[in-house]
This record gives sequence, structure tokens and C-alpha cells, in this order.
Amino acid sequence: VFLGNGPSGISLSYLLSGYIPYIKRGSLHPHPILQRKLEEAPDVSILDQDLEYLSEGLEGRSHSPVALLFDTLQRPDTDFGGAAESVLTWWHETDRAIPHLVLGRNAPGGAWHSIEGSMVTLSRGEWMGLPDLPFKDWLKQKRRGLRNNRATAQDIAQYYQHYVVKKGLQKNFRCGTVVTSVRKVSAESISSYAQEDLQENSGSLWNHSERSTEVFQVDGFVKTVKGDKEPFSIFAENVVLATGAYDSPTWLGIKGENLSYVHHKLSALEEAVKNNSIGFMSDPVLIVGAGLTAADAILFAHHCNIPVIHVFRRRVSDPGLIFNQLPKTMYPEYHRVHQMMKEQSAACAGPYECYVSLPEHHVLSFGKDKKCVFQDKNGYQKVYKISMALVLTGSNPNLSFLPNNGIDLAVDGDQPVNPKRNPIDVDPFTYECTQEKGLYALGPLAGDNFVRFVQGGALAVASSLLKKANKNPP
Repeated sequence: VFLGNGPSGISLSYLLSGYIPYIKRGSLHPHPILQRKLEEAPDVSILDQDLEYLSEGLEGRSHSPVALLFDTLQRPDTDFGGAAESVLTWWHETDRAIPHLVLGRNAPGGAWHSIEGSMVTLSRGEWMGLPDLPFKDWLKQKRRGLRNNRATAQDIAQYYQHYVVKKGLQKNFRCGTVVTSVRKVSAESISSYAQEDLQENSGSLWNHSERSTEVFQVDGFVKTVKGDKEPFSIFAENVVLATGAYDSPTWLGIKGENLSYVHHKLSALEEAVKNNSIGFMSDPVLIVGAGLTAADAILFAHHCNIPVIHVFRRRVSDPGLIFNQLPKTMYPEYHRVHQMMKEQSAACAGPYECYVSLPEHHVLSFGKDKKCVFQDKNGYQKVYKISMALVLTGSNPNLSFLPNNGIDLAVDGDQPVNPKRNPIDVDPFTYECTQEKGLYALGPLAGDNFVRFVQGGALAVASSLLKKANKNPP
């Protein structure tokens, strides 16, 4: 059972449906050491090779060796601006499929369905593609191209839905499901009916001689068309957590943050503009944060001529600021926001109207009268009257369905799971949780925050599950 039907869950479903990657005959990988290793077993599927050996020595924009391996096999020289074809070819070996279910709240594509459709991705369009169906090819069929090599969120959400249908994966997907609990139970304690069902659905994963003493019980409900909630219970030997990181926006934890004019999602600003509740004559909108979502909010407000006060804790020149890591030519709109942050501080008026930047400030409180108190690095306080506030300082996964909110699974077992600072602790070559056998974590939960890199995690999980199921070729 996988929890989450975003790119991680879709990629893993593809691999477990019997689609097996091999190296194309006659292909040549530009990385000479990797090419030499690939030549050692040209007829053995990548899933059946030693992933640790193949990925050793690879470098790139991910900390995961398997993520780098799968990415470089699919897009051999993409980081150098090249367009070399994938060295992989895919064979459909139905006898190696492993029965599985993919549970998700929305349509296949996960959080991509809740992002404003016209938003442009940070990653290049071709990096958003899934195995064996290049995103660019799908876009060509729709007679559209990529703007500045990047894609809109709406296109990506549609592409992921199309991928599931095109690859025949729909039978594995259950949309409109909400999981409320995942816990280990003893195999003896479940009913004989559930045991038969488990045995039937897990194929050779459920071996009489090695019967598991414990299985996972996954409880939840399905939202019906009528709006009812139908409960369900599923028993599985292996559960994959792929729920992403966008469930719970981060709060500042300050006085007045629960007032009705304080919001934690960009969609609140879009809604307010649509309803004409704010406009160019309003008091400024306060935007808190210095990431890309905050930048998207600034661009949206600027486009609508809505005045903005922008508050963030870091220095504008801080190398950790995402804007200082993006190439200017590829991301002109984010470069523009960075320029505004630099040139338009409250201390000195710059060329941009309707925008004030307050670097190295933080919010102390929100008042009922919509007056907001800020403090700078020297302890000086300022008060501004605002129309609405958007706190866009990141988000956290919601793992309330796990015992202790999944904290025991994290790298630091005393802190909540956080994709950037404290991901779930997994084996780098199987993605199985080090603290709980049979439980796997993929995507942002395991620290892989880009679509191009979540697929390597899916490769690692599929390889591990095939070994467990004894569905490796002789």
C-alpha cells in the first residue's frame, strides 16, 4: 500500500506494475566510469543490479546516490545543458508485477492539483517528466511549448493524470481516500478472512514458510460522490509513505496569528483579489518569508498593483537565500523579486512602487485592528497597518496517522519530520525506514524535494520489494 499519489507514488506504481528498466543496446553514457559498470551486465535489469555499486562516485544536485543514478540514466547530461537521450529502455514483464494500491486524497498528481494552475515551475519542464513518457513529447501533442524551458502547474497536474491512464495504472489507484491510522498488528490477531485476502493479494510476498508475524493495518475512509465517508481497513506487509510535504503550512507561533486576516496559503491572496476585497487602494498586504512561494505572492500582488510590505529574517546577500542560488537567465522573474528586495528597503526608496522590503526583521504580533508589529535585528520596533497577511515560510508534512506523528522515524527522533531539516531516516539504497522494517518513505519525506530525484527513490523501493517477493530473475 502506498500513501500518496503524487510523482513518487506514480513512479513506484509504474515499476511495480512490471515495467522493468534495461540499458538500451548500443547506448553510450557520457560518464565513463558508469558506462564501464553498465557494460559489465548489459542484459541485467537496473532493478536487479547492485544500486550501491552503480551509483558510487556520482555527483549532482541531490544527496541521494540512487536518485543521482536514475536521473543520469534518464537524462545523461542535462545539468550541462545537453539533450542526450535516455540510455534506458523499458520492458513490460507482467510476471514480475507486485499487487499494490495507491491511496490519495485527490486525482493522481498529488499536491500539483492544489497549486494555482498558471504558476510556473522552478525546475525545467523536462525535469518534471516520469519514466518512459517525456514531458516535452506530451506537451507537443497538446501543440504547446515550454515557456523559458519551464512548465505551468496545470500542465504538470494534467500530465501526471494522463501518465496514469496511458501506462494503464488506474486499477492500482484509489482517489478520494483519507488515511487516519497506520500501525503494526500481529498477523494472528487479524481475522482469517483478512489473512486470506492478504495472502491472495501479496502473491509470493506472503510465503507460508516465512509468514510475517506482524503486518500493517491501514485505516481510513473514502469520500463518496454523495459526500459520505465510507471507512476501510487494509492489511499489508509493506507500506510506502509518499505523502509529500505540503499538508501543513508553518506557523510563526505569535500573538494574533489566528485572526481572520492572517493566512498561510498563497491561494488566500488570489481569492481576495477575485472577490475584490483588496485592490490597489487597499492598505498593504504583508508577505512574510523569503522563499519561492513568497516570491510568487509578491509577483502576483505586483501584477495586480497591490501594495506589499515584505518581511524576512535573512540578509538579502545571504548565500542560503534561494534567489542567490538561481541562474538569472533562467529565472528572470525571481531575479526581479530579488532586485526589489535589495533596492526597495524601508530605509531607502527605490524604483519600485507599491513595495517595501524589510530584511532582517521578524513579526512580533498581529493586532485585531490589523496593525502589525515588527522588530529589526537591533531590537527596534515598527508598526504598520495592513489589509491582510500571508505567512509563507514553508510547510510540513502531516503524519498524524502514524504513532507519535512519525517523529520516531526521523533522523533526529526528538524533532518533527521536516523535508529539509529532519527527513525520515531511510536506508539510502532501499528507502526502507531504519526504525521500522516494512515501512518505506519516498520523496520529500525522505529528503528528495525535486520530481527529477524522487524517481530514484522509487527505483530503490521497487528493487527492495522485488527481492522480498523473490521475483528476481534466476
